[in-house]
Amino acid sequence: MDDVVIGIDASTTAVKAIAFTRDGKELFQARETYPLSNPRPGHFEQDAEHWWTALLGALKAVTDKVGAARVAAIAIAHQRETFTLIDSAGKPLIPAILWLDERARPQVARLSAELGREAIRDWSGKPPDPTPALYAIAWLAEHQPQALTKAAALVDVHVFFVHRLTGRLVTSTASADPLGLIDIAEGAWHPRLVEAAGLRLEQLPELVAPGTVCGGLTESVARLTGLRAGTPVVAGAGDGQAMGLGMGVHGAGKSYLSLGSGVVSGCHSGTVATSDAFRTLVSPTGSGFMLETVLRSGMQLVDWIVRTTNSASAAALEKAAVDVAAGSDGLLVMPYWAGVMSPYWDGAARGAIVGLSLDHEPKHLFRAVLEGIAFEQAIASEAMEAQAGGKPTAMIAAGGGTNSALLMRIMASVLERPLSVSPVNEAAALGAAMLAASAIGWFASPEAAAEAMTAAPTRHVEPVGELVSFYRTRKDIYRDLYHATRDIHARLGEVGHV
Repeated sequence: MDDVVIGIDASTTAVKAIAFTRDGKELFQARETYPLSNPRPGHFEQDAEHWWTALLGALKAVTDKVGAARVAAIAIAHQRETFTLIDSAGKPLIPAILWLDERARPQVARLSAELGREAIRDWSGKPPDPTPALYAIAWLAEHQPQALTKAAALVDVHVFFVHRLTGRLVTSTASADPLGLIDIAEGAWHPRLVEAAGLRLEQLPELVAPGTVCGGLTESVARLTGLRAGTPVVAGAGDGQAMGLGMGVHGAGKSYLSLGSGVVSGCHSGTVATSDAFRTLVSPTGSGFMLETVLRSGMQLVDWIVRTTNSASAAALEKAAVDVAAGSDGLLVMPYWAGVMSPYWDGAARGAIVGLSLDHEPKHLFRAVLEGIAFEQAIASEAMEAQAGGKPTAMIAAGGGTNSALLMRIMASVLERPLSVSPVNEAAALGAAMLAASAIGWFASPEAAAEAMTAAPTRHVEPVGELVSFYRTRKDIYRDLYHATRDIHARLGEVGHV
């Protein structure tokens, strides 16, 4: 037996527990959802106990299906910057603050001024932005200091689960890194960043390399899940890094592109490189680093167009947009509906639709949005890959956007490279499973596990020759759009509401 590993993906909306075989085949998946609270504008929270209930339910469902004797190990991928505070018994003291939360914008400004914007970026690998937990923790120090003082530990989702599963307060560097408190070059908590957040070093968990066994499943949890007591719980990674690993990106020569609600891309770097053009993260293999770009508004803009134009469906709009000439008859869209992270890190930035005329219809807007997403990704990829040693020989795409033939054709032409489409639907869980498989000796390393457990791409999309040069010229115009609108958006934000 012992022929299955379970990869866990604790996302913003649900816990998924998936049983994988040694060759990466998915045997069974269980999914348990939990609610998201938005108590005030810009505040996004969850009850960590809901995570735990969901994890127990998902693990029990998988165990009931595949049998406890087959499960050799489990590992965790998770929504990255989300955290809570726990007491000495492991009970949450506050609602978890999510990665989506934007309450800490004033703390971003304050800490950037006090420590230096470039210093924070170069220490942590993350340009100052509300996403890393550093700033929300500083917000707690100002608004709920008693909770921070009382807390036995600050925990992300990974630590919360490992503590409940094994009794140990331990996490991987690739899980904790997105909090923004780690010295990216040293792989250790950074004393200045920890102090700036208002924490004490003793409130932080032990750090280990991803793919390390954190401990064994306790007797009490074994009874609740049906798993065997002592089942190894393996240090995983944040979902973004785990997703790249699950798509087979673990070394030089490959990059990944996730076309989901947001658009995330990444590539491996053997050395530390920091820049406003990307975020730098600890590699999920424990060797080297991952460079990452994020566009907050991706395929959710397609849903927005469908709703706003009262169209029948995205498929109907795409069918009409196929007949629109490249360039969308002079329409240009900057897809910053939810602000912009890399490369500008500007929360005041908003979307822009430029070039509208009486001749434009929803189909033009649809195509212009797809082109805008592609232009944004091309500019991001150029900057990221320049630091990582040049354009990778392969880019692997996944996510709902790969189902749009028009987007894939536009993206390949704007990026000026072929795109391979991954057949993996749950890449983050698979990435976690690869780490589990490596930890228990199925493979010599996480990289070897990735090679053995990654499925071959299902299809390839080539650039369209006549579109490449046209889009190259169009991209140069797009590149100036943010700078042309930056001050206008800032002024609009300052005016506020009546």
